[in-house]
Amino acid sequence: MRIDHHAYQRATGIAASGLLAQLAIALLLLVFGLNTDDTTLTIAANWAFAGLIPWLGLTAIFYQHRLERLESLELDAGARMDDQGRMFAADEARVARKRLNLMHSVLMPALSLAYVALLVTLGWSVLYWFEKEGNPNADWGNFGTGSALGWQLAVAFGVALVSFIFSRFVAGMAVQVAWSNLRGGAAVMVGNALVTLAVGIGTVIELLKEPGQPDTIMRGIAQGIAIFMFVVAAETLLNFILNLYRPRRAGETPRPAFDSRILSLFAAPDSIVRSINEAVNYQFGFDITSSWGYQLLLRNFVRLLAVGVVVVLALTALVVVKPQEQGIRLRFGAPVGGVFQGGPMVKYPWPIDTAIVEDVNLVRSLPLGVVRPFTKDDVIKWGDETDQITATTNIFLVALGAEPADPSMLGMKAATPSSSAAGAAAAATPAGTGGTATLVSSATDRFAIVEADIVLQYRVRDREFEKFLNFSNDVKSRRNTMGMRERALKAMALREVTRAMSSRTLDEVLSPPPDAPLVDALVKDIQAAFDAADTGVEVVGLSIPRLRPPGTEGGKFVELAVAVQNGRRQIEDAQSAVNTTMSLLMGDVALADEVTKGIAELARLENEAKNGSADARAKADALRARLEQLVLDARAQAASVISNARALRWNLLMDAQAIAAEVTGQAPAWNADPELYRTRRTMEALAEALGGVRAKYLLLPDPSRVSIDVEMQETTSGLNLGDYLEKKPEESK
Repeated sequence: MRIDHHAYQRATGIAASGLLAQLAIALLLLVFGLNTDDTTLTIAANWAFAGLIPWLGLTAIFYQHRLERLESLELDAGARMDDQGRMFAADEARVARKRLNLMHSVLMPALSLAYVALLVTLGWSVLYWFEKEGNPNADWGNFGTGSALGWQLAVAFGVALVSFIFSRFVAGMAVQVAWSNLRGGAAVMVGNALVTLAVGIGTVIELLKEPGQPDTIMRGIAQGIAIFMFVVAAETLLNFILNLYRPRRAGETPRPAFDSRILSLFAAPDSIVRSINEAVNYQFGFDITSSWGYQLLLRNFVRLLAVGVVVVLALTALVVVKPQEQGIRLRFGAPVGGVFQGGPMVKYPWPIDTAIVEDVNLVRSLPLGVVRPFTKDDVIKWGDETDQITATTNIFLVALGAEPADPSMLGMKAATPSSSAAGAAAAATPAGTGGTATLVSSATDRFAIVEADIVLQYRVRDREFEKFLNFSNDVKSRRNTMGMRERALKAMALREVTRAMSSRTLDEVLSPPPDAPLVDALVKDIQAAFDAADTGVEVVGLSIPRLRPPGTEGGKFVELAVAVQNGRRQIEDAQSAVNTTMSLLMGDVALADEVTKGIAELARLENEAKNGSADARAKADALRARLEQLVLDARAQAASVISNARALRWNLLMDAQAIAAEVTGQAPAWNADPELYRTRRTMEALAEALGGVRAKYLLLPDPSRVSIDVEMQETTSGLNLGDYLEKKPEESK
């Protein structure tokens, strides 16, 4: 082909047509996506708008090539003299060529970098929107699948067909050396075809799926378009770097960085076959592609591919269900037939029929919250300073006082776990009421919080596999590791756990009594809730690896426990002293309690008797006699004291009677001679008083009337050693 300005003029027209077609495709996808509320088509429009940059660069570069050819033609045909008749150099007169070289060295790399920046920005904005989509705190809109799926299918496949045909046409032109840069436009067009083809396939799946099923496929396609833009941007940036170090050949047209090698393969698939043939010939060392065997393989390739597809689909028609497993067939998402177990299950090939097979004997663990890893050797200490309340701490409300709190006082069915004590109190505040501080204070007076890690073990109940599947689907939402079924089971179990916790006191939760274990009660409540919802689930067990006061508050519980133990010890010591004392006094503790109560009753009756109540006096006397008899019958220390007191009383009484009888017997002597009786009694008193006195002093009346005969004598002991040790000399002779 002759390379002149006509060739570049045609290339300029094709590039301009591609620019207009790219703009039309971008506007069509954007307007249709916005009007039908289809997010995927709107995201596809981002790729289409980014493709305007390569087409704009191709239009400009081919137009400059045309100007350069015209300038070269004029210089080659005309005289090389200026207006003053002087000769000038040809290179100095080729202004269009200098401008063309400048565009290849500056404009095209700049447009390539702008293309990379735009693709990265649009791709990142799409992924960022998906991160914020569905966030209640940010109004970013929601993902939509379109309200006119039929028209959307026609638009997607129509754009894909037109783009692919145009890319094939442009790729065919790019075979010529003068039009080689059109490969970049063909790559952009085949990118349009790939993107819209993916949207069309997703639309077909949306039309075939059951209503209410999640739009996972369309979401994946939309995010895949963003990743596709990142891949193309990375390849363009790599081409830009390689162009900086690639050596230049004289007369060679530079290849722009936005000319994607990967997309060019899709625009010219025959080059792939050609490349494969060359690779095969290179590996075998001779032209094997021209042999009859290779040609036979190429002629029957489609038949072999069809046989392989049939074999693969036939393999999907048989599913082996193991003895411990159960399976069920799904035809276009709807259950068909009964439940299979322990044998082969025949069905229609995929995608007509699919199968769900589950291990019904497998015991699954479902954490009711965030369970932190621990080992059997770990020691969980209450009040550890490192265990602070965080957003991942599992907090539950429990009753604070001795009486279980009523959760209805807080305007809720059951207490819900929150991330902190303040959060728990705030969550308990009823809506639409005033005096928030008062209500929170009332809630904190009635409720407390505990930290508990709870793990539920469950499995599919025998012969209820179909109920297990019909209860909920098992689709996993974005940014969630659990399926919808596990999330529903977790919500139901948490509801029963929080309800049971809030109806028990703090002591019953931290140290449940043996006759009412907490775990057994929770298992019973959760199983009842699962049965009421027909979940087909059997609760195997419930483990609570961590149950403690929240944060560092456990230290106060430890201090309280120590104080309580000390108080109990003191009470037990005092009771032991009481029992010992009562046993010594009464001989029996039970009898001592009865006597003590009787004494209190006796005091009350005596108070009434002081007020003049004759009946109270009679009752008091009878009660006193009965109490004394009980004490005497016990034959203990109190009975001994009472017996000794009675004996002492009789001794005193008899002594008093003896003195009274003696005084009464001396009355006749007094009556006979009072003066003589008085004198006699005085002398007897003096004799009695002065009997043991060494010095004697007598105070007597008139001496003329008294005659005293005094003999001073001393009493001698039975043995006087002085009589034997001291002898007078004359006595020894």
